[in-house]
Amino acid sequence: MHLLLPFAVLLVVAVLISERAHRTVLSTAVLFLLGGFLLGPGVTDVLQIEAGDPIVGGLAELALFSVLFTDGMRVGLADLRAAWRLPGRALALGMPLTLGITALLGHFVVGLPWLESFLLGAVLAPTDPVFAAAIVGRKEVPGRLRHMLNVESGVNDGLALPVVLALLALAGGTEASGWQLAEEIGLGIAVGVVVPYLVLRLERLPAFAAVRAHQPLVAVSIGLLVLGVCEATHANLFLGAFAAGVTVATSGPEFRVEFERFGELVTELLKLAAILVFGALITPEFLFGEIPLVGWIFAVLALVLARPLALLVAFVGARLPVREQLAAMWFGPKGFASVVYGLIVLESGIPAADQLYHLIALVIVLSIIAHSSTDVVLARQFDTDEELQEWGEQEQ
Repeated sequence: MHLLLPFAVLLVVAVLISERAHRTVLSTAVLFLLGGFLLGPGVTDVLQIEAGDPIVGGLAELALFSVLFTDGMRVGLADLRAAWRLPGRALALGMPLTLGITALLGHFVVGLPWLESFLLGAVLAPTDPVFAAAIVGRKEVPGRLRHMLNVESGVNDGLALPVVLALLALAGGTEASGWQLAEEIGLGIAVGVVVPYLVLRLERLPAFAAVRAHQPLVAVSIGLLVLGVCEATHANLFLGAFAAGVTVATSGPEFRVEFERFGELVTELLKLAAILVFGALITPEFLFGEIPLVGWIFAVLALVLARPLALLVAFVGARLPVREQLAAMWFGPKGFASVVYGLIVLESGIPAADQLYHLIALVIVLSIIAHSSTDVVLARQFDTDEELQEWGEQEQ
């Protein structure tokens, strides 16, 4: 069966239960993941999808570009200057420590070589609070906590990608030399900065100003132009997307506001379609026949040990209330970036590619289920008094 009909049916169901999902443990992400699993090979065989199919790579690439562009829009330089201490701790200390602890687990629990263990850690280091929407979308959750999770997730996808590419190159997973890889990364960032900057400068000229009705399309057109230029020049399109989002948020913050509703809905649709496809790749044989017990042990420890320990160290001296620390330590859901980075590893052809992909996919599946099912419960634990609602606390 074609992908469109199952996706449309699941989308209608998701929209109809969205109000209830906002108040309960129901989750849109879990709905699409479970839908893909049930419709995929080995269950009902409605969707016949394999990892090497063009739709998998193409949809994942387009969705991640959109996700990174949207993430970059959330973290303009003004936002980082206004409240950088907590996100800075999570990114500068928490993320490398999460990567390192995950690598240790990969080496000592699963038995992976060190290089592959660090590659595994790099792929699983980014977070995505979209899978824990109640935390970042509820007013009863302290503003500084929501801000920290938003900024952290907005930045760490882009920070992890060069590390993933570099480690993959060291493992022999790409034909690009070190200089060529650096050139692709640098060119991607340059395209992501220069193209939006020039377009925004042109838009401010009287002859080119966009009418009010078309202003949401300014950021969308910039994103598409960056995508096209990156494809034409072989620049790294993911870093180009992230840099473009940051540039728009910094140089044209008014367009970020216009883009927010329309652009994020488009990104959400692409992400849900990709999760549906990802769910169809996770067959019963994949989960219970191809992953040994040590793989399950690794996946559980990667969720309940790696990030909590990392942020426990990162928050030393932060004077953050214990309840907020615990929430931040738990809500490090493995997001869509990890799905795509895992597919990049799988398609790289390195000897451990299949084993790494199985471990990555298992962690993501468990993360989506665990975090998307506990966000509302935890959000309700926060008081709604003025002190917890206050935005401008010293530790921002």
